[in-house]
Amino acid sequence: MLKHVMLACFIVFPTGALAQSPDLEATCKTVAKNFFLSDGLAIGLVQSFPELKPPGVRMTYSTRQGTAAADMTDTFECEFDRTDKPHNLAKFCVSNTCYAPNDGDADRKRRFEEMRILLQRAEK
Repeated sequence: MLKHVMLACFIVFPTGALAQSPDLEATCKTVAKNFFLSDGLAIGLVQSFPELKPPGVRMTYSTRQGTAAADMTDTFECEFDRTDKPHNLAKFCVSNTCYAPNDGDADRKRRFEEMRILLQRAEK
C-alpha cells in the first residue's frame, strides 16, 4: 500500500518541482518589486530553473492587491549569471519587453542598470 501512495505522490507532484530554487525566486521578486517601486506587488505562480544556463525565474504578478493567483496573467522573468549569491542579474523581462545590459534602447538599458545596482546593494 505504501508503494502505491509514494507512486501517487510522484505522479501528482512531479519531481521537477524539487529543482525549484527559493533563493533565485526571492531574488527575482526583489528585482520585480524594485522595478515597480512597490513592496506590495502581488506574486502569483513562480517557476525557477537553476539547472538552465543561464539560470532563471518566471512568475506571474499583479500590481493590484487581492488579485487571485489564477487571475494573474502578466509575467516577470529574470535571468542570472549564477545560482549562488551574488546572482548577478543578466536580463529581465516584463511581459514582452526585455531589459539587458547590451540593449540598443537607452531607456531600457538604463532600467536594467538601475535594477542591477539595486540588486547588488541588496545582496551585500
